[in-house]
Amino acid sequence: MRVVDCHRVIGAVPMARAPEDPLGLLAELDQLGIDTAAVTPAWQLYGDPRGTEEYVAARGEWAHHSRLIEVPVVLPGPADTRFPADLDDLDVGLVRTCPARHRFDPLGPAAVHWWNRLAERGTALAVDAGELGLDGVARLAQAAPALDLLVLGPGYRELRRLRELLDAHPRIHVETGTIVSAGGVEWLARGVGAHRLVFGTGAPLWDDAGPRFQLDHLGLPADDVALIAHGSWDRLVKVDA
Repeated sequence: MRVVDCHRVIGAVPMARAPEDPLGLLAELDQLGIDTAAVTPAWQLYGDPRGTEEYVAARGEWAHHSRLIEVPVVLPGPADTRFPADLDDLDVGLVRTCPARHRFDPLGPAAVHWWNRLAERGTALAVDAGELGLDGVARLAQAAPALDLLVLGPGYRELRRLRELLDAHPRIHVETGTIVSAGGVEWLARGVGAHRLVFGTGAPLWDDAGPRFQLDHLGLPADDVALIAHGSWDRLVKVDA
């Protein structure tokens, strides 16, 4: 079964040990039986995404690896603060944004304009549940109803609220890596459909072996497991488009 990890970070991160080079990351993927990983550069998450010279130099070390898919961080705002300078410079199926870490209003006019532009382009947006909260995700979905959203790290303590969020907003998808309660992934899949759930680990900040083990032992039909493992990702980023 092909497996895509929708949520990885490449490069040095605070409070965690992680491979900082592509060969180290690929070795970890091989060990876990993960074919492809969508990776966000650590220097964009924890630094200034606009540091383009550093970004280009560091990205060059891994961008040619076909098993590593770039998920850049975007920063909406006025012309002198935003990254990238023009959304037309993006050639990716998914981008990530961090409004709390990078201190901008995700529902301000500049940001909402960008979210709707992403929707027009068919580019999905990943947001961390820990940054926005589920209420914030709902407001973002209301502000940009045509935008495909991927909620990262939703946890397992608010499964009922998560289910309500998915019921209310059909373009929202959820990463499974932190849904570690017994039967939690199965419960969501039966309620909203496995096509709304996307396998991811959040490594190295989150565990990767546990979610990978869980994927192999889900109490779901094989077709649903395949959707979570790679099919939902393919649809989200329009692999076959």
